[in-house]
Amino acid sequence: MSRKLPPITALRAFEAAARTGSFKAAADELNVSQSAVSHQMKHLEDHFGVLLFHRRARSVELTAAGQVFYPHLQTAFESIEEGARRLRHNARTDELTIQTYSTIAVRWLMPRIHSFQSKYPKLVLRLVTAQTDPDFSDEAIDLALVIGQPISTRLMYTYLFTPTMFPVYSTQLVQKPANPADLARSTILQVYPSQGDWTHWLTAHDIDDVDPDSGLRFDSYDHALRMAARGHGVALAMQPYVDDDLATGVLKPAFPGMEVEAHGSWYLACLAGHSDSRYVRAFTRWLIEEVENDISLAPRRRVQA
Repeated sequence: MSRKLPPITALRAFEAAARTGSFKAAADELNVSQSAVSHQMKHLEDHFGVLLFHRRARSVELTAAGQVFYPHLQTAFESIEEGARRLRHNARTDELTIQTYSTIAVRWLMPRIHSFQSKYPKLVLRLVTAQTDPDFSDEAIDLALVIGQPISTRLMYTYLFTPTMFPVYSTQLVQKPANPADLARSTILQVYPSQGDWTHWLTAHDIDDVDPDSGLRFDSYDHALRMAARGHGVALAMQPYVDDDLATGVLKPAFPGMEVEAHGSWYLACLAGHSDSRYVRAFTRWLIEEVENDISLAPRRRVQA
């Protein structure tokens, strides 16, 4: 069955003009002249035999007919974009892109990931670091190592472990805290993307005379721990960020035995429709084995229902 549709260029111009409310903005977006967009709109209106836009001095406004047509066209373009994303993803048969936070990437994943790469030497493996979780909207990310709780119905989550948190300091620190109350006179090293962590630890131990919002602020645990190692304050540590520093004596627990579980657990996340991908399955198996073989993380794994 033949489809009597107007040219795709006219439909693209209409969608852009309707979304932006301007022929000029649509022209800029499509990298054409404003007169070209105006001509395409006239062609489209002639095709349907209805007026689609009210022309204003500096803007355009959809007519009643345009308002009826626009949602259908918007949905169509979104469907095309989704199909294109899926096609691009399916074409990447020998690539795997993993996103996680910079601290766990530098301090735990990167020293180990060569063992996975050695099993799949033809695989192009990309590691992306960021301080926020990916939204998977463009499907450029295959997997994400995240901490928190499963919240998205679009994603499949594989549980890894539930970490604990505890304050640490360096022997270079001039005023070493002998008890939690001493933290009121110490420089607290904050990680502002995880600003509730200090409050969580203090509340768990009924410590209310320490300001959890005081001290210095950093955008990652790695920076806070490095500053603590230089004797600039007390940082909150979380496995597996601090294992090497504890083993070498660079850092030490401020109050041994006063660990608390973190708010969330670590998960490996991927789009639900991609969980059967060969390399996604392979990386998931490998990562679980690495966690189970890590003597500090294995005890933190819970039995999942």
